[in-house]
Amino acid sequence: MMQGFDTDPFAHTREMFHLPQQVIYLDGNSLGPLPRNAPSAISRVARDEWGEMLITGWNKASWMAQPGEVGDRVGRLIGAQPGHVMMGDTLSIKVYQALAAALDLCPDRKVILSDTGNFPTDLYMAEGLLRSMGQGHELRLVAPEDVEGAITDEVAVLMLTEVDYRTARRHDMATLTAKAHANGALTIWDLAHSAGAIPVDLADCGADFAVGCTYKYLNGGPGAPAFIYVAPQHVGATSPALSGWLGHEAPFAFERSYRPGTGIERMRVGTPPVLAMAALEAALDIWDDVDMIQLDRARVRLSDMFIDGLEAACPALTLASPRKAYARGSHVSFQFEQAYAAMQACIAQGVIGDFRAPDNMRFGITPLYLNDGDVEDAVEIIARVVNQRLWDAPEYQIRAKVT
Repeated sequence: MMQGFDTDPFAHTREMFHLPQQVIYLDGNSLGPLPRNAPSAISRVARDEWGEMLITGWNKASWMAQPGEVGDRVGRLIGAQPGHVMMGDTLSIKVYQALAAALDLCPDRKVILSDTGNFPTDLYMAEGLLRSMGQGHELRLVAPEDVEGAITDEVAVLMLTEVDYRTARRHDMATLTAKAHANGALTIWDLAHSAGAIPVDLADCGADFAVGCTYKYLNGGPGAPAFIYVAPQHVGATSPALSGWLGHEAPFAFERSYRPGTGIERMRVGTPPVLAMAALEAALDIWDDVDMIQLDRARVRLSDMFIDGLEAACPALTLASPRKAYARGSHVSFQFEQAYAAMQACIAQGVIGDFRAPDNMRFGITPLYLNDGDVEDAVEIIARVVNQRLWDAPEYQIRAKVT
């Protein structure tokens, strides 16, 4: 049931998404739904720009300027200063870039501090970088709750994902950044589950580097480009480890040696994904009128409603996310021994969430297109799946490649 605009400030944004009939979509934390204007935006760029302009589109349609211009639009949502966010490549690439640059700024220290709940790819990229550097660096992992106490003057870089991908546990960016700086360390924040989900203020927190993806809460589509942020005090001294030709100061001079571009331009690597950027720009049009504080209030209210309702209706599930709203992001996880099968049964019943090993049922609470009625209906369906053991069917036990 749809709330009226007077009581639901996001009723109008819901109309801006294509949402399949008979589906309650609680997986925007993994892939946002299709903005209604995205297909026409992609078609326009493909037909009118690529089709008619051909290679001249790089100049006539300003394709080359897209990564920085779109970066500023994303930057507004994460509290970045204008001219300090660059789009392109994947999140893994941006993690590598940020960590390599931060370590280069701290040549006398060898410890990268992260937590055991960090998203695996961030840790994989760190392991690969340190292995290739061969300079005796250590990737030190501690429990999420022990991070603050582990920040010492040994640490070169504190590399954390602000919102835990499994549980939605939220790190205190301002406090941990201040502690890192007090101990002479730099910070890298992964905003994969923050950008478009919760208010973020990189400039106010004093973050040094940040990275993130745009296919989750920002709704840029599968494979949408990632972003990197470099704080103003570092951008001129940042040395790009991935010295791609578009990060060169004069790429079309075709010089034999690399000279880093000016400011954030040096964090460019490869050719901009023009069609993917068109879809992302269409998604960002929705965000132009969104107040992040208002969004956060709606996120808290809907999440609390979801938790309270599911705990009352389905005691077999155990809350894995922090109970206090300020301590979690915009998804909610419940533990259940048969979590994978139960999630497949929920999807078959029209509630789409996802599963994260070993036993987490994960549900994204996204006010841009969810309302009270969606939450109430989802609770009823999930409880029926679990309480009536609808998950206990052979077809729900088969593990797909993507969970």
